[in-house]
Amino acid sequence: MKQKLFDKFAELFGTPDGAHFYFSPGRVNLIGEHTDYNGGHVFPCALTMGTYGAARKRDDRMIHFYSMNLDRFGVVEASLDDLTNKNEYNWANYPLGVVWAFAEKGYNLDTGFDMVIWGNIPNGSGLSSSASLEVLTGVILTDLYGITDLSMTDLALIGQYSENNFNGCNCGIMDQFAVAMGKKDNAIFLDTNTMKYEYAPIHLEDAKIVITNSKVKHSLVDSAYNNRRQECTDALAALKTKLDINALGDLTPDEFEANKGLITDPVQLKRAKHAVYENQRTIDAVAALRDGDINKFGQLMNQSHISLRDDYEVSCEEIDILVDLAWKIPGVIGSRITGGGFGGCTVSIVKNDAVDTFINDIGKTYKEKVGHEAEFYTVDIGDGASRID
Repeated sequence: MKQKLFDKFAELFGTPDGAHFYFSPGRVNLIGEHTDYNGGHVFPCALTMGTYGAARKRDDRMIHFYSMNLDRFGVVEASLDDLTNKNEYNWANYPLGVVWAFAEKGYNLDTGFDMVIWGNIPNGSGLSSSASLEVLTGVILTDLYGITDLSMTDLALIGQYSENNFNGCNCGIMDQFAVAMGKKDNAIFLDTNTMKYEYAPIHLEDAKIVITNSKVKHSLVDSAYNNRRQECTDALAALKTKLDINALGDLTPDEFEANKGLITDPVQLKRAKHAVYENQRTIDAVAALRDGDINKFGQLMNQSHISLRDDYEVSCEEIDILVDLAWKIPGVIGSRITGGGFGGCTVSIVKNDAVDTFINDIGKTYKEKVGHEAEFYTVDIGDGASRID
């Protein structure tokens, strides 16, 4: 991969001399969906698929971005003197947004840079291709410009800041945090309210994590994602008329049930119920994992999907078909939608001897029902973003 990137870099920019090589993973969230901006817990892990980059400083103030996946856009050129989101920049608004966010935080670059990327995260799949690219850019900038006082957590927060304020998606911190802080063979149990986290080993001795891509593309910016966040904010405001809380994640299910009458809007009530119960499911799921009870973990994954489908309403027909098919296959421990929703992927834990059946049976029936094929990835859990030499 390195040679492929460096060859393209040389073709575009004359020589790869002085360029460095970087990798930033995608992520999948095992449980804890739409809890990150509600002050709850999440349980994502970094993947071994992700975004590769080659980059080198320039002597002038120009920035050049090139994606080998989106070569129809050619080299996208921007300037340090005009860090604004432009439609013609398309995908390059994500790395440019990180440059803008660095400047907003007081890290102004003295010169521009050239950057070539290639990724194997399917676009619009819900596996965080945007967060992967944002954290990759953060790692590149700290490395190229010798910025030593930013931690990987800081880079995650900068990536989130840029996506919220430069690209207009009001996402929580989970995606960027998982990409930045990933650890091989571990998921991250993160309290998004306090940013306290711990690694939890994922030892699936007789099972695999299988991601199924519905091939229904979603864009969180254009979807109802921001609406869901507003509905939760409104529900929280109603609860705060009586309760001293800062986030929906502060409530236990019992506390929520005792006070839910404060929320008069039926839609806001459903959104808040999901946020509170999903937070508890995540806490319970990690406890089950520590106890070696993978079946309980799977049951909580299934409950998570039902809540995301019915209370949060971020699923879609194609995703529900994939999950319903998965639940019927012996050897499937748990299956649910993952990511922001409105398309994208499911994540399933499948016993080793059922993986082939899972892929073959679901693949065949899904195509018959929907009219196009799904894609399946049996994934490994990898490390976070870094320079690779």
